[in-house]
Amino acid sequence: MRIFVEQSAQLFTLCLYSSLAPRWLMHLSALSLFCTAAVDASVLPVLLPGSTDLLLLWLAAYSANPWLLVPCAIAGSILGGYTTWHIGRREGEKALRNYVPARLLNRIVEWVERHRIVAVFLPALLPPPIPFLPFALAYGALEVSRRRFLAVFGTARSLRYSVIAWLGVAYGRGIVRWWSESLQQWSTPLLCMFAGTIVVGSGFGIWKINGLRKIDAKMVKNAK
Repeated sequence: MRIFVEQSAQLFTLCLYSSLAPRWLMHLSALSLFCTAAVDASVLPVLLPGSTDLLLLWLAAYSANPWLLVPCAIAGSILGGYTTWHIGRREGEKALRNYVPARLLNRIVEWVERHRIVAVFLPALLPPPIPFLPFALAYGALEVSRRRFLAVFGTARSLRYSVIAWLGVAYGRGIVRWWSESLQQWSTPLLCMFAGTIVVGSGFGIWKINGLRKIDAKMVKNAK
């Protein structure tokens, strides 16, 4: 096991130095970015919040076409955000109870009622740990129009991903080079932490989905 971890860490470090990995990623960069952005803005559990930002930064740093990457990220994010809004619109208060912590529910609903534009614009514009999901669900549950949601959300994500792409083009390679030179000795701990995050995140996602199914089944049973 130790040999496997050490070899994996060495491979991870080599990928950081090698230009072959980014070139390989270029073939599927637009599609992978679109899918990542869609999942990132949806109700599906993600292992790493802000993964779209990191992927866009990485791809832009390695000379992928930012004029293609940014529209793909925006389109995928709008698709995921629309599905979140639609779930809130269709299920209403039930969606809020299922996905929003009870201690935050009333505050989020009040904030959306008072600030219809800012309540979605800021969470969509700012990176993690600012949450987006509760506000998008509340937008739908409070029956804010689809047109307004898509306009506000699309504008915020357009600004966010444009800035990230610019940072990737201007400073991305320097960031990756600094990572390679400064954090090489931490490759093994970082790899273990990443693997642990995958296991924990996957387990939490499965547990959350099963819990929601049990709640829905109980509500249907009580209704009968």
